[in-house]
Amino acid sequence: MWEIVVESGVKWGKKPRRIGNYLSSGEGQGSMFLGQYQYTIDDKGRITIPSRFRDELLGGLVITRGLDRCLSLYPMGVWKEIADKVNSLPITSPQGRALRRLFFADATDVAPDRQGRILIPERLLEYAGLDAADEAMVVGLDQYMELWEPQHWEEQQTRQMAMMEENPALWENLQI
Repeated sequence: MWEIVVESGVKWGKKPRRIGNYLSSGEGQGSMFLGQYQYTIDDKGRITIPSRFRDELLGGLVITRGLDRCLSLYPMGVWKEIADKVNSLPITSPQGRALRRLFFADATDVAPDRQGRILIPERLLEYAGLDAADEAMVVGLDQYMELWEPQHWEEQQTRQMAMMEENPALWENLQI
């Protein structure tokens, strides 16, 4: 009577998919977060996640400080991989402790509501230069996303283009 379930959802054609190093049971547009989207942060500090990304976030996500005055949003599986790497750094190392503080002290786990919105803590909004009722850029970066104040995002893109033009060999070294 009882059968061993090997792949939940197979009967209904909804096979789990591997995304990065985590499984998604959603039927999203793909396994990557790609593109730039401009959304308004509402007066409660919530922003809408692009609909094409939502199925990939069924397991929740973590939002924390990014490295360039932006916010980083990680699907839970990707976050756990990063957390494992950060936690493998020796606590006797000042750099290891600093990275732990940077990543974990302001991190919070969130889940999109039925409208696909997430609540961004006020301290994180302040860090990224974002305000309630302002616009924000949601930028897909393959396995995770970033939230940017639009002017900061434009400045960042300008710096990146200048870096590429100044030193094309930088990109050649990546061998892509």
